Amino acid sequence: MDESSPTPPPPIPLTPPQSFLAAAGALSLDFDPGDLERFGLFLGLLEEANRSFNLTAITEPEAMWHRHILDSLTLLPVLGECAQDAHVADVGSGAGLPGIPLAVAMPAMRFTLIEATAKKARFIERVAEELRLKNVRVVCDRAEVLGHARRAHREQYDAVVARAVGHLAVLVELTAPLLLPQGKAVLTKGQKAEQELAEAAEAIRQVGLEHIGTVPTPTGTILVFEKVRPTPRNLPRRPGEPARAPI
Repeated sequence: MDESSPTPPPPIPLTPPQSFLAAAGALSLDFDPGDLERFGLFLGLLEEANRSFNLTAITEPEAMWHRHILDSLTLLPVLGECAQDAHVADVGSGAGLPGIPLAVAMPAMRFTLIEATAKKARFIERVAEELRLKNVRVVCDRAEVLGHARRAHREQYDAVVARAVGHLAVLVELTAPLLLPQGKAVLTKGQKAEQELAEAAEAIRQVGLEHIGTVPTPTGTILVFEKVRPTPRNLPRRPGEPARAPI
């Protein structure tokens, strides 16, 4: 008698609701054949994995399409200004957001998804495999550590994206060291974006960034920065210190 465990059924891809398609159309987002199916499979995998460990508090299917997929894709116009083969880092990727949807939509770009929690990093790796994303690399480590890894991560990226990774003063310290000169930090914030921008002015200056644009979207606010000066060698500080004592 075969006592091996049965193979679990594949996740059920989520179908895009009309509200998502309408919102995407209003933003003039065009999808290549297969993109929507890949987004749906990603959300199906996320829904399945979320039953075992916490990846997202947003679990209603329509909300997932808006808060996870659409919110990630609002970064496309800004990233579209980078070179077609740009290398992009997603800091604190969590469940693969915004990196996975962006990698689907921008197959010529290379994406490194940085996530310190091993379970989450393994989930992202599974998603990249299931979606056959050859342009995705997953790194399980802290941004504070990678920011000092010369030739591997420090000053190696054309752009860095992040969302829901703490206060802006913390976020710029984690992202700026990874950027090449003139690279862009494209950071998704919420209703307090302008307040955080004012509060983080000194941190932005110290890490060598300059605020060059604010883009309101249906799901949040995108703050865009350019690296105009080298980040001091002592930054980022030790793991956890940026969050404990922001600049």
